[in-house]
Amino acid sequence: MEKKKSEQYKNLLLALRERLSGDVSHLIEENLKKSQKEMSGDLSGYSLHIADMGSDDFDRTLALGMLANDQEIIYMIDTALEKIESGNYGICEKSGTKISERRLKAVPWAPLCKECQEEDERSA
Repeated sequence: MEKKKSEQYKNLLLALRERLSGDVSHLIEENLKKSQKEMSGDLSGYSLHIADMGSDDFDRTLALGMLANDQEIIYMIDTALEKIESGNYGICEKSGTKISERRLKAVPWAPLCKECQEEDERSA
């Protein structure tokens, strides 16, 4: 990949990483660092109704899922940034073929070409 293109992808990946890191920090602050009392907003620390407790648990579970997803993408972005530095960015890890520009524009941290990704998804 030519240097100008790889710099564009590097800047895009760094911007995405910064945004996701902010999202992760926010999710941690809002969901993991608060006690049950702070989360529920009740003085007693317990929801007054069982449905409220279920909603609180659902919200926390959803936030933890989003946190895990964001952290996985950050890891993949870091790997893509390492590949840019080593000159291997845009090369499929499975087949060794070039990943299409269209795919990299959609998923700049993609480790696999479209065909290999589809094959992995079918076999999973």
